[in-house]
Amino acid sequence: MRPFAIGLTAALAVAALVPAAAFAAPKDAKPAAAAVDAKSREAGMKEAPPLLTQAGVACQVSDARLIGADKKSNTSYYEVACQDAMGFALVAKKDAAPQAFSCVETGQPGSDGKDSGLKCLLPGNADPKQGLKPYLATAGASCDMQNARAIGTGNNNSFFEVSCAGGAGYILQIPVPMKVEGTVANSCLLYEETGNISCKLTDRATQLQVVDTLAAAAKNNCAVKDKRYILTTKTDNYFEVACQDGKGYVLQQATANGALVRAIDCANAPGGAECTLTDSRAAKTEQAGLYTSLAKKAGYDCKVESYGLFPSNDPKKEVVELKCANTPRGGIGVFSAADNRVYDCVTGELNGFRCSYTKADVEFTRLWDDLKSYNKAGCQVSGARIIGRTDTSGFVEVACADGLPGWVLSYPLNQASPKPNELLSCLQAKGVGGGCKLPTNIKK
Repeated sequence: MRPFAIGLTAALAVAALVPAAAFAAPKDAKPAAAAVDAKSREAGMKEAPPLLTQAGVACQVSDARLIGADKKSNTSYYEVACQDAMGFALVAKKDAAPQAFSCVETGQPGSDGKDSGLKCLLPGNADPKQGLKPYLATAGASCDMQNARAIGTGNNNSFFEVSCAGGAGYILQIPVPMKVEGTVANSCLLYEETGNISCKLTDRATQLQVVDTLAAAAKNNCAVKDKRYILTTKTDNYFEVACQDGKGYVLQQATANGALVRAIDCANAPGGAECTLTDSRAAKTEQAGLYTSLAKKAGYDCKVESYGLFPSNDPKKEVVELKCANTPRGGIGVFSAADNRVYDCVTGELNGFRCSYTKADVEFTRLWDDLKSYNKAGCQVSGARIIGRTDTSGFVEVACADGLPGWVLSYPLNQASPKPNELLSCLQAKGVGGGCKLPTNIKK
C-alpha cells in the first residue's frame, strides 16, 4: 500500500502584510454624489488605461473616472471598471510606477469606520466582490460566494477571504500585480483563527457545517456526535465524523465541486488521515479477522496482522494489501461478493498493485522455484523487477546470484499466484519493456 500523500502546504507565512486599510483621498476628490460625471469619465477613459497597463494589470476597460489629483505630490487617482473582471483604483505618481488596488481593498472602511477616499463608485464596480469570481473559478474552488474582504498584500501576493453558502470559506492567494493565472484557494480550515492570515467572515463551527451535509450524503445512518477537519490534498478535503452509535468515518470531499467522494470506515482510514475522535482499534482488529477469513477462502494462508486499502473504482470491490503474521510473504486481496482472490506480491504488481509491507527479496525463493520448473535451478535469484506486460501476460526479469545471465519469466494476468507460462532469455526478451536492465544481465 503506497503511503497516503498529503499534497498541500498549509503554511503561508507572510512576515509583513500591508493591511487593506483606508486609503487617503486626494484633496480635490469630488463628493460621491458628483464623482461620476462626464468630465471625470472623459479624463479617466483617456488617462487610466495606459497607466493600468504600466501597473501590469490585465483589464479590458469598460469604464473609468478621474477621482482627483494632489498637485503637491504630483499624484493622480483613478478608478477603472474592467469587463467581467475586478475593478481597480489607480494611484499614479509622477516618475514612479503606478499602483493598482482592487475595489475590494479600497471599498473597506478604515479603522475609524469611514469610507476610503478611493472607494469604487462606477456602476460596473457596484459589487466589488463579484470581481473575485474568476479567481475562485481558476483556483478550482466551488463557492456560492456570499461575502468577501481584503486581508492584505505582501511582496508577491495579495490575500482575500471569501465566505460561501453553506458555511465554507476560502483564502484566495492572488499574485501581485493581480492576475487570474496562479491564483490559489485554500480552505479557511487550514488557517489558525488568530493568525495574520485567517478567516473572519465565518467562525470554525460554521466552516464545519459542511460535515453534516457530507455525513447525510454518505447514507450510513450516522447521527453526528463530533467532527473535525483533517487535511486537504490537491483534489480533496478530508473530515472525520464520530457517530452517536460509536462508529466513525473519514469523509472525502472533492474540492472541485464540494461533493462527497466516499465515506471511509475509520478501520480503513488512509495513512495521514486516521481517526482520532473514535477508537478504531477494535474495528481494525475485527476487520483484520475478516480479511484473514476471506484470504483463507481464496486459498491463501495469511493471518492478517495489518492491512492497507488501495483505491477502487468499484464500490462493491475492496483491494487490500495484506501483511501476514504467520509468514513474511504478504499479498494483495481482491474481495467482492462475487469473487475472492489473493495475489502474491509478484503477480500482484503484474496486475497493478505493489506491495509495501513485504520486502522484495522475500519473493526470490518463489521465483527460484519457478525457474526450477524449467530446469534452471542453477540460477538462484538475487534480483528481480517487472519489465512489462501485454493484455494477457506480465514479464519479470530475474538476476542470478552466480553473476551469469538471468532470465525473463512470463505469467498470465488476472490469476492468483499462477505458474509461469514461458521462460525467455534476455536476448529473446529484448523487445519487452526495453529488455533486461539488472546489472548482471547487461552485456559488458
